[in-house]
Amino acid sequence: MNLEKTAASFKEKGYKAVIFSTKEDAADYLNREIDGTSVGIGGSMTIEEMGLYEILSSHNDVYWHWRPAGGMSVEELTIHAAGAKIYLTSANGVSETGEMVNIDGKGNRLSESLYGHKKVYFIVGANKIMPDLQQAIDRARNIAAPKNAKRLSCNTPCALKSDKCYDCSSPERICNGMVIYFGKMFSCEMEIILINEELGY
Repeated sequence: MNLEKTAASFKEKGYKAVIFSTKEDAADYLNREIDGTSVGIGGSMTIEEMGLYEILSSHNDVYWHWRPAGGMSVEELTIHAAGAKIYLTSANGVSETGEMVNIDGKGNRLSESLYGHKKVYFIVGANKIMPDLQQAIDRARNIAAPKNAKRLSCNTPCALKSDKCYDCSSPERICNGMVIYFGKMFSCEMEIILINEELGY
């Protein structure tokens, strides 16, 4: 895992990429950068572990379906997140060659990371970084997805056995769609926040 190489690869593909030693340093940076605006958040243990909802909510309008607030339902919060100027998410797998992989069951995290915002931040712990795209895909399918399925108590083979993807047909399957980001989308600014700590799944 090489954060400097990874950052350079993303910069070559049009992203802004910044490296931080700790999650606290990264949170402080984001707290300064994101101010007085609307913020949407996709389901992310990385963001949860950083406490970003609480930090940013003090001076932004933040919409996260993991934090029901303001009398809004989960679906209403998801819709507001889709319309926010800033969107925060993570990635299930990242390659040193500058690609990212995300897997989702509902699809909101995938669609909202691609279009509709002024800027999208991808916040990535060092544990997500793999040498190449194929290994990033393998990580997303066989490490991140089973851990998330277990966290959600899904009735799937990967959640029960906690070892790998079984490409199952369970109605509770959470890996219904996968997006590979080969390069920065034209539609908005995109920034990669690389953190030299293990964060999320």
